[in-house]
Amino acid sequence: MSWRGIIEEFREHLPVRPETPVITLLEGNTPLIPAPKLSKQLGRDIQVFLKYEGLNPTGSFKDRGMTMAMSVALEKGAHTVLCASTGNTSAAAAAYATRANLRCVVLLPENKISKGKLAQALMYGAKAVAIQGNFDDALRLVRELGSEPGFAVVNSINPDRIQGQKTGSFEIINTLGRAPDAHYLPVGNAGNITAYWLGYQEFHQLGKATTLPKMVGFQASGSAPIVRGHPIEHPETVATAIRIGNPASWDGATAAIRDSGGLVDEVTDAEILSAQRWLAAQEGVFVEPASAAGIAGLFKQLCSGQLPSILAEGATVVVTVTGHGLKDPDTAIENSPGMVSCWARREDVLRLIST
Repeated sequence: MSWRGIIEEFREHLPVRPETPVITLLEGNTPLIPAPKLSKQLGRDIQVFLKYEGLNPTGSFKDRGMTMAMSVALEKGAHTVLCASTGNTSAAAAAYATRANLRCVVLLPENKISKGKLAQALMYGAKAVAIQGNFDDALRLVRELGSEPGFAVVNSINPDRIQGQKTGSFEIINTLGRAPDAHYLPVGNAGNITAYWLGYQEFHQLGKATTLPKMVGFQASGSAPIVRGHPIEHPETVATAIRIGNPASWDGATAAIRDSGGLVDEVTDAEILSAQRWLAAQEGVFVEPASAAGIAGLFKQLCSGQLPSILAEGATVVVTVTGHGLKDPDTAIENSPGMVSCWARREDVLRLIST
């Protein structure tokens, strides 16, 4: 059978009713890609797989949660959905709202969103409002507006979003035949690490996996409230998708890390951009900067000698890379080696490519 989207594929594990209208773009079923060069870098027979969420319909993992949030919002009679966003949520909300014939309003931090994501939100038909403030300011306004009749908030404070996003762990277990030993991923608003842990627990309880993974999250150094133990008033990082100073799912993330025996740490912008370039150049997988935080974390642990205390010999590791690289092409170009030019002569081209 062809893929039907996550609600139909995992209906028995999701809080939907037979009469719930399913709003889908056939999200999910993203590949679990072996990363042999990264595995070799880590050594000790560790196997690394990349859960490439950039191949969802709008290019990020947000589509998993949005199909659920939008379906339930429509069922409850909403006429307008709204969200605060650093970019990916706005793109997913706008696309799924269009599919559901709902009005979509997105609040964005002024001048703090990549052009790729902004273009998506606008092209899908959202009403975009740039606010003078950061994501946390935008989310505060969304919470206030969400009390208006007929409005539905589709940020990850909406529990339906978490329910949809947990299906990523179902797919991983179905593909591997077991849970991984560790799961690495970026942490911004912290809904994803919360959702994956929820999904792993549910399949474990159902006997579909005999073990549970350590959940290992990485925040950007300029936007690392969970690592620091307090909100960051003015978060800053090149990884705009995780530029969040007071995560909505903070408690869920800390519970996932604590209960799984995992950890949370930070990586610098330089480490994130280096990991982004490495992953594209070595494994052929192009992700946006925030998506490379988990890869950067693996390299940081390797270089510091911390890896053996987290991963045993022969361990299986999954790293969720959350969004496609074309979400933020400007940052990729700005931080890549410059393009060279030459006359249209054979000898000039050979000289350039041999150096």
